[in-house]
Amino acid sequence: MDALPVKSVLVDQQLNYWKVVKIFLSRWYWILGCVIISTLVAWLYIRTIPPTYTTNASLKLDDSQSDMTGNGVANMRSYNRYYQSNNIQTEATVMRSQDVINKAITHLNYKISYFLKGRVLTTELYPNEPFKIEIIAQDSVNFSRATYNVEPIDNTNFQLISSDQPNQKQIFKYGQAISAGNMLFSIRSRIPAKGNYSFKFNTKSDFYGRAAGGLNIFEAEKYSNIMNVTHTDFNPVFSADILNAIIKEYILNDAEQKKRSSKQTIAYLDSQIEFLNRQVDQSGKNLSNYRSGSTMVDPLTDKQFNIGKLSTLQTQRTELEFQKFSIQQLEEQVKGNQEKIRLNLDIDGVASLGLPALITQLGTFISARETKLNQFNADAAPIKQIDDQIAEIKQLIYGNIRSLKNRNQKTIDLINNEINKVNGSLGQLPEKENDFAKLQSNFDINQKMFSLLFEKKLAAQISSAAVTPGANIINEAQPSFNPVSPVASQIYSSYMIGGLLVGLGMIVLARLLNPYIYDVETVEGLTAIPIIGVILKFKRKIYNETQQMLSLEKPKSIFAESVRSVRTNLSFLASDKDNKVICVTSEISGEGKSFVSLNLAGTLSIIDKKVILIAADLRRSKLHKAFGSENLKGLSTYLSAQSDLDGIINQDENHHFDYITSGPVPPNPSELLHSSRMKALIEALRERYEYVIIDTAPIGLVSDSIPIIKQADINLFIIRSGVSKFSAASVPERLSKEYALNNISIILNSFSNELLHSNIHTSNYTQSGSGTYYYSNYSGYGSSAYYEQEEEKWWQFWKKK
Repeated sequence: MDALPVKSVLVDQQLNYWKVVKIFLSRWYWILGCVIISTLVAWLYIRTIPPTYTTNASLKLDDSQSDMTGNGVANMRSYNRYYQSNNIQTEATVMRSQDVINKAITHLNYKISYFLKGRVLTTELYPNEPFKIEIIAQDSVNFSRATYNVEPIDNTNFQLISSDQPNQKQIFKYGQAISAGNMLFSIRSRIPAKGNYSFKFNTKSDFYGRAAGGLNIFEAEKYSNIMNVTHTDFNPVFSADILNAIIKEYILNDAEQKKRSSKQTIAYLDSQIEFLNRQVDQSGKNLSNYRSGSTMVDPLTDKQFNIGKLSTLQTQRTELEFQKFSIQQLEEQVKGNQEKIRLNLDIDGVASLGLPALITQLGTFISARETKLNQFNADAAPIKQIDDQIAEIKQLIYGNIRSLKNRNQKTIDLINNEINKVNGSLGQLPEKENDFAKLQSNFDINQKMFSLLFEKKLAAQISSAAVTPGANIINEAQPSFNPVSPVASQIYSSYMIGGLLVGLGMIVLARLLNPYIYDVETVEGLTAIPIIGVILKFKRKIYNETQQMLSLEKPKSIFAESVRSVRTNLSFLASDKDNKVICVTSEISGEGKSFVSLNLAGTLSIIDKKVILIAADLRRSKLHKAFGSENLKGLSTYLSAQSDLDGIINQDENHHFDYITSGPVPPNPSELLHSSRMKALIEALRERYEYVIIDTAPIGLVSDSIPIIKQADINLFIIRSGVSKFSAASVPERLSKEYALNNISIILNSFSNELLHSNIHTSNYTQSGSGTYYYSNYSGYGSSAYYEQEEEKWWQFWKKK
């Protein structure tokens, strides 16, 4: 027999971008369906999620937030500009403090919340009050937070249901005292007839999380002193009211914090002034009594000089004592971890020690710690790290404070020494002059000290009265009725894009999970065995086994033409043989071996070829059903010597070819097919017929067909589109190598041009060499005038019986 060239390499294939486009277009309804479903989901999401609103306000911080005086301010201006962002973080921590927010809540009508239940969402009615509720008696903390549903019955009665007791319905009159949830209240006005209303009672703590959680504070521009404050809530009016209340309370709190240190200073000065006031009175009386009882004159001028010097030294010591008090005040603030430390020190060298910078850094770290406590526990690593930094800064501040204390005490000791020297000089005067000098000195010192402290108190009072807030409101918050979430346009667009991607992903996933062969390009990409034809899928359903000879029943159909193309290519195989034995097999059952064999035999018979078809699947053959004959005798009875050759040959008068059925299922089908009687049968039929077509058992399931494959002139391996898996394409090549065969060809059966699973490559036959056969998949030619229409219209489906 002729040696059929077997391709040594696979057909060269190139990516076809138009095929990729057609694959996605083939399942446009998947994509459209996903987009529609995602749009519906977006609509439901928008309907079920309450909208949230954001209101905005802005503040301008004072450039001199820290209360440094003298040269310290001038030296630290550039430093404060650098730390302006950290300063805003510090102010943000103060604004979020529980004290500020709780005071802000008191400005709102927070004690009663009213709600209106809609079809999907329940809306808070703040600040509206659809009916008036009067609280008669209420425990300040321990009362029920239940929701009370109300429904009017008539002009005088209404129904009340508590969420604590949903099955208990109570009827009350308007104005009647109601005892429920550890409270006593009454409804004073009529409940609107339309709408499903409810209400609940609150405390300030119930609103704290809502007020603080929606608060967001940030710097308007980098290194600027403009602070933007926003609040997000599902009620735009509440959001604006609580935001305005918070920023106003923050400004009041800032002023109070500034006045606190001045008040402490004034209280200290008051205690000192009260003491000195008594001292001045007593020293004045003593001096007056001494003068009235003594005839001596005033001391000399040099004595008066010592008395004046003593007065000056006493004044300096008093100022140092005041500085000592200020240093202690600063130390207490640092120990108390206050976010904003007031530096009330007018001492030379404070700026040079770096104390203002250290205090600013300490405030920044304390603010950062309070912010991170909203995210981490106190034992978490980020908090521990900040604690270490705070401890390090405090040690530096304490070191500076110790230096200031030591300097202050040394100066006080030095002045005390000078005072002792002056007192020693005065002690050298005569007794009467000495007593007078002491009394005069004591009176002058006390009077001067009294004046000095009174001046300092007056300055502190003026400073306290002149304190202005550290921030000014630039823009108050106004209710914004445009929701920031959910934004319908954004949600619809994002969901539609998501639906589009899901639809495309389903197509990609369907291709990735597909294990089946669908087109010629896939087969050519898997094996070098030649394909001699593509048999199209018959468009209509085959209702019984006798309707399988479709190539003869519909000779002008595209299906029949596809079978004839296979018949044409068969003439080129084993061309040196006048009589040809054709073996038809496949990997598994259901791939159309019998169907192809029947139609191939029919197309050969109508060109006056003498054909016989043998059902060689002795296990599960159904070929006899296509002819409507019984299967009482056939190939199995012949191979077991129970029938002669002429007794098993049947004639199909309608299609003009002979056939041999499989016969009864024998106990040893493989042994019968491997017998010499089977070989003799094939040789005998070769003498009588031009084409001997043998329909065998699946090669991938049993080995029954091996002897027939080895004896055949042409072996046709059937691959069914959508049924055969990728592994089926490797079977012919394995048979060719294992049994040294060069006469195996592939037929792609039941091809329907399924675009979803089609190969995205196009075969380049210019590099494929010999062994390539002409055939067409006939795609797109159904509407030409050459073929009968086989496809039913979509509306004809419903007319089927």
